[in-house]
Amino acid sequence: MTSKSADVPDSLYRRIYAVVKKIPRGRVASYGQVARVAGLERHARMVGYALHALSEGDVETVPWQRVINAQGYISIRSNPMAAKIQRKILEHEGVEFNEKDKVDFKKFGWKK
Repeated sequence: MTSKSADVPDSLYRRIYAVVKKIPRGRVASYGQVARVAGLERHARMVGYALHALSEGDVETVPWQRVINAQGYISIRSNPMAAKIQRKILEHEGVEFNEKDKVDFKKFGWKK
């Protein structure tokens, strides 16, 4: 596994992936929450970088789709299809979006 940034050790990304793997089906967590649980307080962006750097093999085992922004929205990506795919997977898992495309953390947030 290679990290997106040469100055970020792969071990930090592995810590992030281990936390993301704990988010249960039908639940979501924010980038900041994942960072806190991984012991990387105030490094929410690193979570985003780590998820962006997932290899094709890791995409199958790390439920990246369960990480959304703190406001309850799917984060904007360079590929607009990625957000549609993420939403479709989350809906298949039972996560609901309101009319403004927002997830209610009180109902679907991971309690960690």
